[in-house]
Amino acid sequence: MMAETFVNAPRVHSAVTAGLEKRVLVWMAERTPAWVGPDHLTVLGFAAQVLAGVAYAAAARDARALWLVNLFLVLNWLGDSLDGTLARVRNQQRPRYGFYVDHMVDAVGALALMGGLACSGYLHAWVAAGMLAGYYVLAIESYLATYALGRFHVSHGLFGPTEIRILLAVGNAVLVWNPYANLGGRRFLLFDVGGVVAIVGMAAMAAATAFRHTAALYREETR
Repeated sequence: MMAETFVNAPRVHSAVTAGLEKRVLVWMAERTPAWVGPDHLTVLGFAAQVLAGVAYAAAARDARALWLVNLFLVLNWLGDSLDGTLARVRNQQRPRYGFYVDHMVDAVGALALMGGLACSGYLHAWVAAGMLAGYYVLAIESYLATYALGRFHVSHGLFGPTEIRILLAVGNAVLVWNPYANLGGRRFLLFDVGGVVAIVGMAAMAAATAFRHTAALYREETR
């Protein structure tokens, strides 16, 4: 009975790269070998995110491991982004299964990635913990909004998962050459600075989105 009444929430994706990314993913999905299924890509994306965390931890001893992080970020994007597109192109969608599995995988993968980054020596552990907490708050808000409003927000404003991967990859390339930033005559770890900015940005996005959705639900249910 649950499967018969389930309504798949439409995706809302307004990130900077969303339009181009969608066209690229459809092109890739149409050319993906038949023996490769959505679940294979989900496993690839998860494994790559965990390995990116391992590579971050390895970078504490050898900065060249940061290039491995970037490789795994690309593979994570491939698996995490293409699995749903492949299912839609092949008309093999399993909306409840896909939604649940993808986001459980994302939650564990984010923990592995931030855990590895905290062990890398390129930022302090409390900054990594704050970034992880910010990610989880935004993710929880998005899942609650999917249930309460019937819309699944893939991105928040102009930023989505792909934009975050791009920023991390660029930051990793910079770290290889110089892991520090000078602000006001003081030297800070570059990723500490970026991490604090990210935490403040995520907190602001979470607050603004929660206020907007609360107001919308209040208006709808008090008419």
